[in-house]
Amino acid sequence: MSEVLALASALIRRASVTPDDAGCQALLAERLARAGFACEHLRYGEVDNLWATHGSGGPVLVFLGHTDVVPSGPPEAWASPPFEPSLRDGRLYGRGAADMKSSVAAMTVALEAFVAARPGHRGTVALLLTSDEEGIAQDGIRRVARTFVERGQRIDWCVVGEPSSQQALGDLIRVGRRGSLTGRLRIAGIQGHVAYPHKALNPIHAFAPALAELAVTRWDAGDAAFPPTSFQVSNISAGTGADNVIPGSLSAVFNFRFGVASSADGLIDRVETVLRTHALDFEIAWHRSGEPFVTTGGRLRQVVIEALHMRCGMEPEASTGGGTSDGRFIAPLGAEVVELGPCNESIHKIDESIALDELEALPGLYQEIAERLIGTGD
Repeated sequence: MSEVLALASALIRRASVTPDDAGCQALLAERLARAGFACEHLRYGEVDNLWATHGSGGPVLVFLGHTDVVPSGPPEAWASPPFEPSLRDGRLYGRGAADMKSSVAAMTVALEAFVAARPGHRGTVALLLTSDEEGIAQDGIRRVARTFVERGQRIDWCVVGEPSSQQALGDLIRVGRRGSLTGRLRIAGIQGHVAYPHKALNPIHAFAPALAELAVTRWDAGDAAFPPTSFQVSNISAGTGADNVIPGSLSAVFNFRFGVASSADGLIDRVETVLRTHALDFEIAWHRSGEPFVTTGGRLRQVVIEALHMRCGMEPEASTGGGTSDGRFIAPLGAEVVELGPCNESIHKIDESIALDELEALPGLYQEIAERLIGTGD
């Protein structure tokens, strides 16, 4: 069993369902400390974060990952126990195999090899881990980023190990992410009997014209890096359970995914203007889970492409699609951010897995990136 396979398997055995780290970071910190890294445990609330560094000063290269995973779902639905790593048909199975314990294992092995080969590397190389990426993401990298701002911690380049690839390792890299804005809306009506609608105010009927307007609004045209902003309703609820009662209120949840052509403040203002225009009696709570970011050029993006050419023979597609990642908290610190990891077809699914050839290739790929960025002592 290779070193990276053994470490990935050891991490999978730890049932670190968010926000529980289940000892993953302690295992990794022990290894990295033996390799000469200074390890700092940053625990906020119930969330564990690890900041492991080697070297000093700038430039600063950070490998970013998470040790938490989503729940497994029914264990009996898996072909093998979700927290018992299993090898079948050239793949490693287990919860977190793709998202993202294999990347974390590969980053750790790569960093150990890198500092052993380049003890006098320039600047700082670091591993930053959290156990709050799959959860509410309040006390993880979001909180760590605030600590870094307070300390004046510099980050120049950040490689995020999220499973970015589509069909083969390195065929796609994420060079940015859209922002995410969620609205939780409550519209007040007047409850009454369906036979006497003139004595009631149906909030469903009242909301329908506003919803129709919101659904067809073109929020922006996007730009070279991002598609147009999308608006999607994820839930609408009303009613008392009786078919002869007009409900007294309606609740709705919707989400925007937006690029830099729109701002969260601008979207909030436009939605609330529509609601007021339709004379609705409403309350709305907004949650911004992240602002959009994009690495349009720079040294990191160039080096990642060069490393993929050399190690994988790939010409990667540069994408800003998908959901969000913890890179959204690092980019505002002034860092160039690129996401590079294994194929994502099985993430969050029953029988999550990673191809062994991808797993074995990842440490060399990450080490190549570190070598090209800070490998010399110049």
